Amino acid sequence: MNINNSQLLRFTTAGSVDDGKSTLIGRLLYDSKSIFEDQLEAITNTSINKGHDGVDLALFTDGLKDEREQGITIDVAYRYFTTPKRKFIIADTPGHIQYTRNMVTGASTANAAIILIDARHGVIEQTKRHAFIASLLQIPHIIVCINKMDLVDFKEEIYDGVVAQFEEFSSKLLVKDIRFIPISALLGDNVVHRSENMPWYQGGLLLYTLETIHISSDINKVDARFPVQTVIRPQSAEYPDYRGYAGRVASGVFRKGDEITVMPSGFTSKIKTVDTIAGELKNAFAPMSVTITLEDDIGVSRGDMIVRSNNKAEASQDIEVMLCWLTHLPAKPASKYTIRHTSNEQKAIIKEIVYKIDINSLSRLPNEKELRMNDICKARIRTTKPLLIDSYRENRITGSIILIDDDTNETVAAGMIV
Repeated sequence: MNINNSQLLRFTTAGSVDDGKSTLIGRLLYDSKSIFEDQLEAITNTSINKGHDGVDLALFTDGLKDEREQGITIDVAYRYFTTPKRKFIIADTPGHIQYTRNMVTGASTANAAIILIDARHGVIEQTKRHAFIASLLQIPHIIVCINKMDLVDFKEEIYDGVVAQFEEFSSKLLVKDIRFIPISALLGDNVVHRSENMPWYQGGLLLYTLETIHISSDINKVDARFPVQTVIRPQSAEYPDYRGYAGRVASGVFRKGDEITVMPSGFTSKIKTVDTIAGELKNAFAPMSVTITLEDDIGVSRGDMIVRSNNKAEASQDIEVMLCWLTHLPAKPASKYTIRHTSNEQKAIIKEIVYKIDINSLSRLPNEKELRMNDICKARIRTTKPLLIDSYRENRITGSIILIDDDTNETVAAGMIV
């Protein structure tokens, strides 16, 4: 397979506490020779000071001082490494159940998810929770690593049992590609090098899988959406009448001469120029940041959206979303928040909690009146003014929202429009 080494794969790692996520990432970095000499020396010295026999691979990702002191990963740690075949960004998310919200952050832009399972414990609630979030966020590839095979004598029947457990649960999820790999992150079996302890496994190694897995773009290339972030008016002698609308193309393509509609006002015009600091362009596509000027002088402001006239976004004040509740403060129907959607902010209330999800069975729990941290639910939200939306399945940018508590300015929920 011909792999372009300029390709970037974003993947997230998730699992329960002590399943070995940090050790696995350290093994990937160490065995792929992606560690700088000064980093290796520092980690080696730290390992010796901690009384370890060899290099503590987990320290390659536990870079924060308080993480090292406590011996746990407490936030999403992003790491970058490269091989001759591909570049990678890793989001290492915590395993504690109170940090499930961090996986939503780490996985929101991922092309693949590695879910670790301790071979001794099999599929547990956190495994199901992380798999469900990966499915909800429409991550196209899930790589299930059954770790710590060295602690179960590398037995094939134990691996097969865990695979069967996961397959029974994942049959209810909308995930196109699930792969299973038996590994020992501590010893390096099947991570970068093939295991001599598990000759019964002849599938792909983890690094090979990451290097060759297909990267599918999650950018909607059909629906042209341009949320306006700010209005550019230089007020200079060189550009006395310049009025441009700056932002990032959320999806689709905008070309000079395109007939557009500004929503929600409904005013129409044509694109006069597509400008950047480097000069004028013939067209712009996601995720480029540009300034668009129009042939007509019409009212456009932050929060508006420029779309092609033959392909408009839906304007709605009543929105159904799948919500992940992120804070310890509970939410109830009629709770008021600020909703942020692209460059638009409005006041909003949670009208109704339609149902919550039972993570263990994936069954729907109706008649729930309150949301608590890490709850996942379907909810109906009403905004003071219409939002210009697409479903998350069609467009990740215009199909996602966050809710903010006005008193604390804390992000309390992330949502995907259905």
